[in-house]
Amino acid sequence: MSAHEPRIVTEQGLDARVAAIVEPVIEDLGYRLVRTRISAANGCTLQIMAERPDGTMTVEDCETVSRAVSPALDVEDPINRAYHLEISSPGIDRPLVRAGDFERWAGHELKVDMAVMQNGRKRFRGTLLGTEQGVANIRLPDVKEGEPDTVALPLEDIGEAKLVLTDDLITAALQAEKAALAARGRDGELTQDNTPN
Repeated sequence: MSAHEPRIVTEQGLDARVAAIVEPVIEDLGYRLVRTRISAANGCTLQIMAERPDGTMTVEDCETVSRAVSPALDVEDPINRAYHLEISSPGIDRPLVRAGDFERWAGHELKVDMAVMQNGRKRFRGTLLGTEQGVANIRLPDVKEGEPDTVALPLEDIGEAKLVLTDDLITAALQAEKAALAARGRDGELTQDNTPN
């Protein structure tokens, strides 16, 4: 995975303004921004999802990102009220925001909300088959006889895409994390802190 692969699925409005402030800071540290989202949780919460280029993100990584983005947010002050800052990893049922994400997680189930309607629909759920020339190919379950069982969704028209939590996805995500940790020269064994509850 390239550290500088651009995000295709991006934020709108105030979330986009925050992303523009924090993304360069996060990239300078060697991480990749996955998503920013402002919610009403705890009064107001700014969630920033980030990861290393290999897809991992430890508690220490979250602390590093938090220490770096806080001053940038204080200077720019994009949110006009008090808020809680939350730095997190994308998790196992992660959002897919880069073309590489759609390739990496081919074979797994996902949900897609389109920003631009496709075939009279905005929502799709199925198995990700991969990408080809800027299009995500998805096998749809339970289609009516005579209707196509796959759909090609332009990546640039996707509003949000997220993996669906399944046993196969959990297994694949844990194997990918173990391989990434081993490749970084750390003990490939997962610790209790990063195994699902």
